[in-house]
Amino acid sequence: MKVDKFKQELEQMSDAEVQGKLENVRRELFSLRLNASTAHIKDYSLFKKLRKDVARILTFLRKK
Repeated sequence: MKVDKFKQELEQMSDAEVQGKLENVRRELFSLRLNASTAHIKDYSLFKKLRKDVARILTFLRKK
């Protein structure tokens, strides 16, 4: 499953790498929001997926 794979990926990363991944996901979400306001987006489910990824990363960091 995606969640298990994502958690394993986070566990293998260092703290700095996890912070970098969080920053990248947040940037991707921001750019998606900008594109949504200026142009048509094919897959609106990406908003939900990216928000969940941010939440998963933050939960992992708090847990650690």
